[in-house]
Amino acid sequence: MPEPFDTSQPPFDCLTPAQAKQCRQALDVGYFRRGDSLIHAGDTGEQLFIIIKGSVEEVSEDGKEVFSHYTSEDLFDVPTLVHGTAKHQYRALEDTLCHLLPAEVFLAIYHSNQDFRDYFETNLQRRQALMVQARQQQNLAEFMLTRIDDSNIQPALCISPTLTIKAATAQMKAERCDCALVTFDDGDCGIITRTNLLHALVLDGYDQSAPVGEVATRPVVSVERGDFLFHAMISMTRQRVKRVRVVDQQGQTAGMLDLPQVLSLFSTHSHVLNLQIARAQTIDELVIAANSQSKLVHTLFNNGIHTRFVMQLIATVNEQIMEKAFRLLVPENYQNQCCMVVMGSEGRGEQVLKTDQDNALILADDLDWPDCQQVMATFSHTLYQLGYPPCPGNVMVSNPKWVKTASQWQQTVRNLVQSANEQSVMDLAILADSQAIAGDLSLINAIQTPLHEALSDNMLALNTFVRPALAFRVPLTVFGSLKSSKEGLDIKKGGIFPIVHGVRTMSLEKGITETNTFERLAQLAQLGTLADETAENLSEALKLFIRLRLRQQLRGEQQSNRLDVADLPSSERDLLRHGLHVVKKFKQSLAFHYHVRD
Repeated sequence: MPEPFDTSQPPFDCLTPAQAKQCRQALDVGYFRRGDSLIHAGDTGEQLFIIIKGSVEEVSEDGKEVFSHYTSEDLFDVPTLVHGTAKHQYRALEDTLCHLLPAEVFLAIYHSNQDFRDYFETNLQRRQALMVQARQQQNLAEFMLTRIDDSNIQPALCISPTLTIKAATAQMKAERCDCALVTFDDGDCGIITRTNLLHALVLDGYDQSAPVGEVATRPVVSVERGDFLFHAMISMTRQRVKRVRVVDQQGQTAGMLDLPQVLSLFSTHSHVLNLQIARAQTIDELVIAANSQSKLVHTLFNNGIHTRFVMQLIATVNEQIMEKAFRLLVPENYQNQCCMVVMGSEGRGEQVLKTDQDNALILADDLDWPDCQQVMATFSHTLYQLGYPPCPGNVMVSNPKWVKTASQWQQTVRNLVQSANEQSVMDLAILADSQAIAGDLSLINAIQTPLHEALSDNMLALNTFVRPALAFRVPLTVFGSLKSSKEGLDIKKGGIFPIVHGVRTMSLEKGITETNTFERLAQLAQLGTLADETAENLSEALKLFIRLRLRQQLRGEQQSNRLDVADLPSSERDLLRHGLHVVKKFKQSLAFHYHVRD
């Protein structure tokens, strides 16, 4: 072979040794001058082109429409090889050198190697899944993808609520169980543990003859058989419990999962961090716990854990840190008369590293709290100590603008919808992602109810609301290749924000109350507002953009949204370009749907 060929890069990394050898032996090298046509429309596929250096553009037969642009390490034209005829023409934009793989060799490997064939699927989800799979370390990746089934479910001891405490204790001892499920006649389920029984007898004055139904804890946190084991850990972390009940599709008890069992399979110690947060009695102790979070993110990311799982876990930890700060700082007699709200990426559950504070406070209408603003100023400063920088736009509870009574918030939302100017749209977008984390959680309705009432099916208001999603250009050249400045490619403006805000707009139109972008996409697909493939591609593109940004931020540029495209391997550049094309198409559909003509 005239030039060395690296078979360790996707998609050739999934070849068997024999296939890799066959590929290397069959390769040739072709040289094309600037302006040469490599493939004409209507040609039959004779070889796969893999660019060594140079660039090639894919254009329509008449040369007027450019479909894509290829550069070093990119390959083309698989559809021609698979389907037999080229739809477009490919021409060199500069002197170009390519590896040439004969069609018969490519097709023999394509039809015999499922992973190799899957790489060329146009669905972004499948392509990215293959990339993630190649990077994952087996130990943690297996945990993340492990389903709850009979191999990891423990048998559950189920007892009647009329059984006495003494008899229940004896049965638990005989069965060597430290807990039992209590099944009530109404179908509800409770749980008793050794600790429950001890407290009932020693602290609460129950007699040994009392029925266990009176001391059982209800409701029991449950997970479904077949769900990811990781989700069981998320439930334990969020609900601060050590055991969860496993139910089947009919809602019947299938068994139990406990914390030691799950932790034995998972080594990031996320629940240990959760315990540190729960046990913190001072702000200084909470700071120590919060500082451990970045180590957890590094561990998860470096072990190839799915981006969506990382976001779920970190969102849960962030929520608990802020809730703990709220309970340490807000006087107890006011805690149930107000509601702490987070917004932005934290409200959507999509924050990975700690970013700017975005929060608000909702007060009960009849609350008299003279020191409220002073306490909120302390709260904002405390979040800064915990690693959450102040918001440059001052969207924080230390700003009186973001502290109002429930009635005031209701009126504020209505006024913002009527104003329909640049600032009001920005404020509405912030409020649309609001999530209650502490205090009286029901007060969040003061924001969410008028917001959805005002914007649901309100196409005139949504025409203005959607415009920020269309404001930034997708960083692609006219030839369809990646466009990057010296500072790098701004993945937030060019990729993340258009998806997040576009999906937010569509969700408000349809009355979807979820704040997480991935959940919003799933519901939009379920309603038929988005095609399943479109929703999947947008979801995968968003995960890709977040993962690429996170990797760069973990290298030390924590607040950077700019990607160094030259630093990306060819396979990731290809995925990035594909993802940005998904965004471009989505923005076009938004402009059409909301009649944005300018």
